[in-house]
Amino acid sequence: MSTAPVIAAVDGSDDSLRALEWAFDAARRRAAPLRVVHVRQYAAWGQADVLVAGPPEAEGDPVLDDVHTRLAGRGAQPAVEYVAPEGVPGAVLPELGTDAQLLVLGSRGRGGFASLLLGSNGLAAARDAECPVVVVPRPGRQVHGDGPAEPGPRVVVGLHADSPDEATLAFAFAEAALRAARVQVIAAYPWPVQTWSDPGQPVPSQADQATVENETRALAEGFLAPHRKRHPEVRADAEALPGDAAGHLVAASKDAELVVVGRHRRRLLAPARMMGSVTQAVLLHAASPIAVVPPGPPQAPPQG
Repeated sequence: MSTAPVIAAVDGSDDSLRALEWAFDAARRRAAPLRVVHVRQYAAWGQADVLVAGPPEAEGDPVLDDVHTRLAGRGAQPAVEYVAPEGVPGAVLPELGTDAQLLVLGSRGRGGFASLLLGSNGLAAARDAECPVVVVPRPGRQVHGDGPAEPGPRVVVGLHADSPDEATLAFAFAEAALRAARVQVIAAYPWPVQTWSDPGQPVPSQADQATVENETRALAEGFLAPHRKRHPEVRADAEALPGDAAGHLVAASKDAELVVVGRHRRRLLAPARMMGSVTQAVLLHAASPIAVVPPGPPQAPPQG
């Protein structure tokens, strides 16, 4: 296992303490150290026109003291490090992910609006961190749709059959192996398919849905083959489903261990990091913890 830490971002809120428990378990499963981080934000960082005599005292962070008490005495726990950097959490947390294998935080921290489904720090970390980011939602999120067809632990992963990301699939399989879970692969395809006439009016496509579904499933099975070979102990079931990918992933999140989604790769004409609409919708609405995985390195073009 990697010796890079699993980072738990805490601020004393109930949401961050749920994230702490998830990160503690993740570090234990990975035989990795746990780094508990409380980013201390004070006036000088947010108000450029205010002069401050100096930073707050470095000793005695009450948030970290509370976490230390909470974790004390637990058996079989990972090595734990406590860190209290200063700055704006939305900027500091993604930077901390540079040397981590996982960054875990709650869906909302202290402050903000009670109606928010996901706080700004969670959005910033999921969009900008160099490592996978897990957001642990509040309990009780309701999702529509039936439950899983069979019991047992599941890791759900979204697969874009036209442009799959190997890093996202690799993370889902590795996580399933750690949890003795199966992988439920959701490959959504657009339906109904529409084409456009000369005046710009959509017209129904002549494509057969069964054919499109079979082709999508065949593509998905091909992309899964190397991951199945790498993790023969992990069962993976590919589902080709019509329509809204985010809706299918949110529905599948009911009673799942984790939902894994990818982040958009930077493009020449759009160099800023972007999550994509599907990933953002899953972060806002999924009932289970959500892992946002940064894209792997681009594939080298074939040599001609």
